[in-house]
Amino acid sequence: MYNKFGQFIDGKWQQSEKKETYDVINPATEEVIGSASKASSIEVQKALKSAEKGLKVWSNTTPWQRSYVLRKIADLMREKKDVLAKWLTLEVGKPLTEGVGEVGGAADIFEWNAEETKRIYGQTVQSRFPDTRVHVYYQPVGVVAALIPWNFPIVLAARKISTALAAGCSVICKPDVITPGAVMELVDICKQAGVPDGVVNLLSGDPAEISNELLESDIVKKVSITGSTRVGKLILKKAADKVQRVTMELSGHSPFIVCDDVNIDNVADIAIAAKFRNNGQVCISPNRFYIQENVKDEFINAFINRAKKLKIGNGMDEGVNLGPLTTAKRLEEIEKLVDTTKKEGAEVLMGGKRPSGFNKGFYYEPTVFDKVQDNFTIMKEEPFGPLVPMLAFKTFDEVIERANDNDLGLCSYLYTNSMDKANRGSELLETGCVAVNTGAVAIAEAPFGGIKQTGYGREGGSMAIKDYLNVKYTHMALKA
Repeated sequence: MYNKFGQFIDGKWQQSEKKETYDVINPATEEVIGSASKASSIEVQKALKSAEKGLKVWSNTTPWQRSYVLRKIADLMREKKDVLAKWLTLEVGKPLTEGVGEVGGAADIFEWNAEETKRIYGQTVQSRFPDTRVHVYYQPVGVVAALIPWNFPIVLAARKISTALAAGCSVICKPDVITPGAVMELVDICKQAGVPDGVVNLLSGDPAEISNELLESDIVKKVSITGSTRVGKLILKKAADKVQRVTMELSGHSPFIVCDDVNIDNVADIAIAAKFRNNGQVCISPNRFYIQENVKDEFINAFINRAKKLKIGNGMDEGVNLGPLTTAKRLEEIEKLVDTTKKEGAEVLMGGKRPSGFNKGFYYEPTVFDKVQDNFTIMKEEPFGPLVPMLAFKTFDEVIERANDNDLGLCSYLYTNSMDKANRGSELLETGCVAVNTGAVAIAEAPFGGIKQTGYGREGGSMAIKDYLNVKYTHMALKA
């Protein structure tokens, strides 16, 4: 399946000169999907030179033309949504319907940035001197290294590639070895849409080797990474040596707060959709459930009743709601965390094991815990899977303090019909995003990102493009 792709350099698909490959595994069947090309240092250097050449072309392309190309990419993505979604199901394991939704969201991002490229506004500042003028304008930051994770490879590639292109930058994207095909298909669409040679490049292979070489290059001026906090810190240290600009969206550990003035059934529906999207392998997945004590049992029962109806299986099969975890390693880590949580004193109300009837695939049941304490491991470390710890709270001020007691700060969820609590919670919760009475967070038109050890910088909305632009000011006298 990967033979038609490989490394994408200077507008052409090509295999690595060393002819090395790596296997990509279907998490639903544990079968090898195919062998993908593994880049060597030779391809990295070629990609750097290609991106440098592409930058000269693209930075001098008019905003209206850039906009046209970005819009074309969005249109082609929608036309090929079934192809892209199939890649996501085969490589990530998510149900096909979720894959279609991801593709739609990614196309929206390209469409949004197609308009943003025409709205890179400068500024004229009134000079203190009568015979001078002060002008402020923006220029592309340069070549961008886009490090793309495996859990949402198309939508997260779209955030990085589309914003870079909108700003006039060229880009080298590195997909994860778990999900190279999804990103390759997207890059091929960029080619079909008319992106000039060298403007978008792709390197597939060893993540550490490729990333290190990119960050050691004087050509790369900006790095955009979505990944774990551990990896993000390593990237940040490397980027410091070259003073490269970095956008970092790292780990999350989102609180989900349910007050006693809501419709429990409605909130339970939202919770199920938010928690089990991509089997909980989502940076904004709700991981710490705080339920007001007088409605805790009602909410747990409503949640479990809905979770029991989720159909587990291969995402290619009709009616499946919950696919496998993406890797064997992820499954092992989930099993270990469940064992730890039980040893620390939690009670398993549902799940806690692999589902019966599956001889192959990295499947795990939706798992609900009660009798969890704030100091348990699961409350401090991002689970990144279908694990749901339920805790009670008494007062609103108390739960806000508990929710904020974490080093990560990407997203919070709050459910209340009190305008006072909604407004105060929005202001007091220490996260980059807050969802009040909704499960929708990551949308094209809004700035997405975190605080604390979740990183900095924003993707999406009108703020994202600023991270891909240099600010320049000119103080000009009218006469010499």
